[in-house]
Amino acid sequence: MRNNLSKITLLFVIGTIIYSCSLVKRVPENEKLLTKNEIFVNDKLIKEERINNLVVQQPNTKFLNYPFGLTLYNAAKPNPDSSYQAWLERKPNRIKRLNRLLSAKQVQRLGKSFFVSGLSNFMKETGEAPVIIDEKKATKSKERLSGYYYNNGFIRNTATMSIDSTGQKKGKVTYKVTTGKPYFIDSIYKKTESPIIDSLYSTMASKSLIKTGDQYNYDNFSNERKRITQHLRNNGVYHFQESNVKYDAIIDDSIQKLNVNIKIENRYVKDGDTLAKKPFSIYKISRVNIFTNNTSKKERNQFNDSTAYRNFNIYSAGKLKYKPKAITNAIFIEKGKLFSDNDRTLTSKSLSNLKVFNYPNIEYIEDPSDSTNTSLIANIYLMSKPKFIWQPSIDVTTSDVQEFGISGRMAFTWRNLFKRAETFELAAKGNIGSSKDLANPNNVFFNISEYGFEGKLSFPRIVFPVNTRKIIRKEMLPTTNINIGLTSQRNIGLDKENLTGVINYNWTPKQKNNFRFDLINIQFIKNLNPENYFNVYSSSYNTLNNLAQIYNVDPSNIENGNLTPQGAVNFIQDVENGSTSLSPNDNDYNIVRSIGERRERLIENNLIVSSGITFFRNTKENLLDNNFYSIRTKFESSGNVLSLLADTKNEQLSANGNKTMFGIEYSQYIKGEIDFIKHWDFGKKNTLAMRAFAGLAVPYGNAQSIPFSRSYFSGGSNDNRGWQAYSLGPGRSGGVNDFNEANFKLAYSIEYRFRVGGNFYSAIFGDVGNIWNLFDNITDERYTFNGFRSLEDLALGSGIGLRYDFDFFVFRFDLGYKAYDPAREIGDRWLKGVNFSKTVLNFGINYPF
Repeated sequence: MRNNLSKITLLFVIGTIIYSCSLVKRVPENEKLLTKNEIFVNDKLIKEERINNLVVQQPNTKFLNYPFGLTLYNAAKPNPDSSYQAWLERKPNRIKRLNRLLSAKQVQRLGKSFFVSGLSNFMKETGEAPVIIDEKKATKSKERLSGYYYNNGFIRNTATMSIDSTGQKKGKVTYKVTTGKPYFIDSIYKKTESPIIDSLYSTMASKSLIKTGDQYNYDNFSNERKRITQHLRNNGVYHFQESNVKYDAIIDDSIQKLNVNIKIENRYVKDGDTLAKKPFSIYKISRVNIFTNNTSKKERNQFNDSTAYRNFNIYSAGKLKYKPKAITNAIFIEKGKLFSDNDRTLTSKSLSNLKVFNYPNIEYIEDPSDSTNTSLIANIYLMSKPKFIWQPSIDVTTSDVQEFGISGRMAFTWRNLFKRAETFELAAKGNIGSSKDLANPNNVFFNISEYGFEGKLSFPRIVFPVNTRKIIRKEMLPTTNINIGLTSQRNIGLDKENLTGVINYNWTPKQKNNFRFDLINIQFIKNLNPENYFNVYSSSYNTLNNLAQIYNVDPSNIENGNLTPQGAVNFIQDVENGSTSLSPNDNDYNIVRSIGERRERLIENNLIVSSGITFFRNTKENLLDNNFYSIRTKFESSGNVLSLLADTKNEQLSANGNKTMFGIEYSQYIKGEIDFIKHWDFGKKNTLAMRAFAGLAVPYGNAQSIPFSRSYFSGGSNDNRGWQAYSLGPGRSGGVNDFNEANFKLAYSIEYRFRVGGNFYSAIFGDVGNIWNLFDNITDERYTFNGFRSLEDLALGSGIGLRYDFDFFVFRFDLGYKAYDPAREIGDRWLKGVNFSKTVLNFGINYPF
C-alpha cells in the first residue's frame, strides 16, 4: 500500500509539472504568462465583475478551472508550413518520390491541406494565445481604475500597480486603489448666453440629473448634457450641439464639496477668417422637398416630373411611380413645424418601414429667401429598391422532431403593387427530412416531406372599414398583412393538408413595444390517411395489441398473431360495445377507451377560426447586448363567429352531437399565454439567462378538447432538455403516448453560459416544467392539474452544453438528464435518470431562449 501511495504521489507530481510547463510552452523567455489579476480597494479584495472588467489584460479563459483554449493553442504547431517544408527537405529523395505520385504544385498544395497545416491553424484560431503580461497595458489598467473611482465621486483617489512572479514564466498583476472620501455637490449655478436657450431650459430644469446633495457622478453630467441637447434640438434649436454645454466645478477639498457651474454658450459662426459668437435661434420648416430617383448620386439627378401635395414638393426622374399620399403619410417633417430631431428619426424609420426605399438621406439647409434667417428647407432623398425580386433559398435544418432536413423556397416579390408602397410576395416551398419519431416501415432516410404555396400582401397602413387613426397613429408604424397558404405534409402525425388564411395588424406604440392583432386566423386541417393511424402511433397500437392477446377478440381482427391496423380499430369498438370480457369498471377498459378517444381526436379534420392579440416588448439594444429582458403575452379566442353562423345554417350535428360548419366540427376555445425571458451580463462573455412560460387553452361550447395544432407539448432542445420532444407528461402519466400533448403548460429554465476558449462556449442548465389537462374531457388524475399538489408533477431536467459561435449563428449541443422524474414512484424520482447511458442528446441552432 505504501509503495502504491508513493507511485501515485510521484505520478501526481510529474503530471503537475508537465501540466504547468505545457501552459508556458509558447511564452517567450523573460516574459510572464498572466495567471491572475487582483484588485484591492481600500485594502479589500474586490471580485465585482464590473470592476475587474476595467483591467485591459485578462487571464486566459478557463473551463472548470482549466485553460482549455490556451491548451488547444499550445498543441498547435507554431509554423506548420515551415515544418512541412523542413520535412520535405530532410531527405533529398523525398520530393522526387512525391513528385512521381503528384505534381510539384500538388506537393506544395499538400502543405496547406487540413491535415498538414489546416488543423494547426484551426487550433490556433479556435484556441487562445497565451496572455503575456504587458507593463504598458497594466499601467493603462491602473489609470482606468483610478478614473472609474474619480468618475464616481472619489476625486482624490490614488492607484498603484505591481507585477509579481507566481512560478516559472508566470505572474500576476496586483492593483491597489485608495479611494479617499467621496465628494458631494454643494451648489449649482446656471449661465446661458442666449435668451431663447434660457427660456427653453427653464421648462425642463426641474428634471435635471444633477442635484445638490448628490455624490459626484460623471455619468449624470454626461447624460444631463445629452438631455439638454435633445430637448433644445427637438424644440427648434437647429444649430445646438452637446459641446455647447460646459461645466465648471470649484472643488473644496476641506469639506469634500463641489460648486458646479452649468454654462450654455452661444455658438461660434465663421465670418470670413474670424469666428464670432452668435445667439441661437429657433428654426421652422419652410419647405419640404422629396426627391425620388433610382440613383444615390443626387448631384446628378435629372428630375422631369414633379407635383405638389399637401405642402410637400415631390420630384421624380421620369414618371412618378408612387401616389403622393403613400410617401407623405410616412413623413413627419412638415411645413410650418419647428425643427425636431425626433421628426427626422421618425421619418427615417417610417420611410424604411414602407420597404420600397433604401434608408433615406435627409438634409437641412437654411432657406436663403428668409430674411430672418430662421427657416430651414428639408430635402429628403429616396432611392427605390428593385420593383421585382426573385429569391431562391435552401437551408439545412434540425428541430425537436426532425433530426435532419433540407428545405427550399422560391419567392417572388412585387413592390409598390398598387402604387401605395404595398408589397406582394408569392412563394413555393418544400422540405424533406428524417425523423426517428415517425413510423418508418421501409427504413428510408427521408421519411418526412412537405410542400406548399403561400401568398402575402402587406400594406404600410391599417386597412379597415373604420378609421383607426385616432387609436393607431401613423407614428406607430402600422402595417396590415393578408396571408394565405396551402401545404401538404407527411410529418409527425397523419398525412395532412393545411389551408390557412390570416388578416393581422402590427403597430409599435412605443420604442421596443409591439402589438399584433389577428382580426381573423383561419386554419383548415384535413387528414389524408386516417387509416394509417396505428402505423404512426405505434405505442398506442402496442398497448392495444398486448391487451388483445389477453381478452377475447374477433379472430378476423388478427393476422399472424397480431392485430391488423383495422383490427385495432375494431377491437376498440368491440370493447366499447361490450363485446369483450372487459367491463367499464376495469382499468384496461379505460385504457382502451382513452386510446379510442385520442384516435378520434387526432384523425378528425379541424376547422379553426380565431382572433387574437399579442403584445411583445424587448429591451435588447443590439446583437451584443446581453443584459435585457423580453416579454410576450397573447390572448386568443376561437369559434365564436362560426357558432353564430352555425345557428343560422342549421347544419346536421356531428356523430358527437356537436355543431358543424361545411360538415366539419369547428373548434371553440379561449387561450392565453405569457413568455418572459431575462438575461444578465456578468462580463467576460459570461451570461445568466432564464425563461418562464405559462399557457392555458380552455375548450368550451362546441368543443371538449383543444386541436392538436393548438395544444402544448414538453421536452426537446428548446424546452425541458432532459426529455425528448413530446415525451414528457401530461402530469405524472409517464409519456405513454407517441406524441404527448395537453392544454396547460408551465415551464421555467435557467442557464449559465460561459466562454471555454476561442469561439467555444459552454453552459450549465436546469429546466423545470410539465403539461397537464385542465378544464377538458380528460379526467384521469395522473394527467390532470388538480391545484397546487399537482406542482409535484413538475419535472426537472439538468445538464451541460457546448456551443460553437460561427458569428452568424451558434451551433448548440446539449446533454440533458432527468434529475427529477414525476412519472416514477414517489421516493424514487430524484436522480434516477442522471446516468451517462440515459443521456438525452439535443442539437440546435442558436440559443434555446
